Amino acid sequence: MTARLVVLISGTGSNLQALLQACADPAYGATVVAVGADRDGIAGLEIAAAAGVPTFVCRVRDFPQRSEWDRALTDHVARYRPDLVISAGFLKLVGEHFLAAFEGRYINTHNALLPAFPGIHGPRDALAYGVKITGATLHFVDAGVDTGPIIAQVAVPVLDDDTEETLTERIKQAERRQLVEYVGRMVREGWTIQGRKVTIP
Repeated sequence: MTARLVVLISGTGSNLQALLQACADPAYGATVVAVGADRDGIAGLEIAAAAGVPTFVCRVRDFPQRSEWDRALTDHVARYRPDLVISAGFLKLVGEHFLAAFEGRYINTHNALLPAFPGIHGPRDALAYGVKITGATLHFVDAGVDTGPIIAQVAVPVLDDDTEETLTERIKQAERRQLVEYVGRMVREGWTIQGRKVTIP
């Protein structure tokens, strides 16, 4: 049985594109059934539309309270009955209603080796600190900022002449490969979460 993926995005959709390409192979075991965004007019929505994938936009500013946005986003995603929800460059923190609905099924990519450098400036913070190795982390989402149980990590060396842009691009390449590999493994083999330990058989 093919697993159902809902992908949430905020920008160019490069991770989404990688997932769509992987899902084109029936052996991968998953299909992207919907793509959601928190803003209109982004390239990722065009990628989804070109692939024939249904899309929706749920903007925070359209709701008087953040909690109402959270409920609306939850309803949008739930409509597609996902086995996994993937934050692929989705730059909004979801609330307790969303987390309750998709606990243990909502995963996020982060451009640093957590728990180091959480938040939206992972590569910049890594450069500022002077680390020699950073990377990408795939993790489950909880109520904190990049604090959920870790599924996988991949290391990316920091070069002496790196800028934020060059380091970010190399991390993105590693991040895409990691996302595709582990989503595939999870949907084909399953997973368990015990405390902070994630196991894929």
